Amino acid sequence: MYDRVELTSSLFPAQFDGEVLELTVAGLLESRAAAVPAQVAVTAVDAAGALGRSWSHAELLADAQRLGLALSTRFAPGERVVVWAPNIPEWLLMEYGCAVAGLVLVTANPSFQATELRYVLEQSGSVGLFMVTSHRGNPMAMIADEAVSAAAAVVREVVDLRSTKELFAAGGRTAALPCVAPTDAAQIQYTSGTTGFPKGAVLSHRGLVNNARFFAHRALTDGSSVYANFMPLFHTAGCATGALGSLQAGCRMLLMEQFNAGVLAERIESEGVTGFFAVPTMLVALLESLEQTPRDVSSLVTITTGGAPVAPELVARVRARLGCHLLTAFGQTEASPMISLNHPDVPPQHIAASAGQPLPHTEVSIRSTGDDGSPPNEVVPVGTMGEICVRSFGVMIAYNDNPTATAATIDEDRWLHTGDLGTLDPQGFLRITGRVKDMIIRGGENHFPAEIENALLQHESVAEVAVVGLPDPRWGEVIGAFIRTDNDAELDIDALRAHCRSMLSPQKTPTVWRRVESFPLTGSGKVRKYVIREQFLARQDTADTGGNP
Repeated sequence: MYDRVELTSSLFPAQFDGEVLELTVAGLLESRAAAVPAQVAVTAVDAAGALGRSWSHAELLADAQRLGLALSTRFAPGERVVVWAPNIPEWLLMEYGCAVAGLVLVTANPSFQATELRYVLEQSGSVGLFMVTSHRGNPMAMIADEAVSAAAAVVREVVDLRSTKELFAAGGRTAALPCVAPTDAAQIQYTSGTTGFPKGAVLSHRGLVNNARFFAHRALTDGSSVYANFMPLFHTAGCATGALGSLQAGCRMLLMEQFNAGVLAERIESEGVTGFFAVPTMLVALLESLEQTPRDVSSLVTITTGGAPVAPELVARVRARLGCHLLTAFGQTEASPMISLNHPDVPPQHIAASAGQPLPHTEVSIRSTGDDGSPPNEVVPVGTMGEICVRSFGVMIAYNDNPTATAATIDEDRWLHTGDLGTLDPQGFLRITGRVKDMIIRGGENHFPAEIENALLQHESVAEVAVVGLPDPRWGEVIGAFIRTDNDAELDIDALRAHCRSMLSPQKTPTVWRRVESFPLTGSGKVRKYVIREQFLARQDTADTGGNP
């Protein structure tokens, strides 16, 4: 039942339902294996939708401990290793094996190109790279050779995850498992790069374990559930909310290698799926698939969604066709990741209009930004827009090797400043209204304008560029590149696309391209991106080149 509060200011106090456990990821797996050893924990589903091997909780623990011992002979506790692969069982084994061995798992998107992978290896100081040789046409083995050879970090091992011999190999160290504390670092996830490349959020065992449990409980995930997890494991929605949430519930998780609406519909019918997390574009695709090929989806209990605005029409369609709860959420990687989630019993009008109430043991406040001349960082009245700030057990330890960025994000009272704008109503429901930061969310995935701008500026024809998020009915936002060309030349869009694809993941390539003669600037000379966006929307010019935005 949702929390009955009556706020007098935009500060939602922590609700102490449930306990914050002093537990590590490995400790969680051990407790589940002791409680429900024979219960199926994971069933693999490959890219074609075929069911693969299943692990009971006891079997999953045994393999994780065997892998942890092997890793302990090759790496010292606290060392970092990158996992670069899609949603395959070996990724999950690495999550648990690293926790057993006291290693810090660093996540990487399997669509990364050499520049991106090199950056993650270097910035994290990783000494191992665990990967697959290719995925969806991306030649990962070739990219890894280039990135590792160029990286300043000393990468001692490059391991093919699909090679059991390589994965479980013994090294020269004495096999010994360390004592890992709940407050120790478990993962580094890269996110929110608005002034260059993304920053590495260092997340603790305690934060990940408890956040996932509170989220799973509110989403009605229990021991009888069947949870479909197709969110990428390199995101916290996949490896934390999905994997650790299912583990704590003691239920069966279908680990799906990638999202495919038709495959998901088929597995809902055949396996009795009860819940999953999906960004809105995935829900639209699922509804379209069911229109073409009807399936029995009556097993569904709860779907959670977030990562992009959720239209009221989509909420109505999901509830009418799928016959289950649809709960909207708000999270940020730096918070491990979930901050708020609607309860199943909230009035329907709250689902599309808000991201719910904060999770247990989580404080949320709306604070002044100071942009209007008022003092910054003060709690604003109820219903007033400001920056969303959160304080909880799940707030990251720090940004990796970046004390300046950490201090700018987490204040002296341990409030995490999310960079997102929102409001709290008197009942404590959080509404997201925009972003202080310049991040673009396309189909639930974060993209960082500065990274794309830096890549485009390396093309000989680009003199200046501003990358802006533009609203899109399917993706939530798409990436728009507004470019002033050298010598006022026309845009060669094909060449610019090819240039982006050579340096960045495909989804970071802009969809909208415009040539501009100049940019609107602030008094200090900064590009006013919101003006570019507003001018573009006002003109709704569909041409690919020419003119100002």
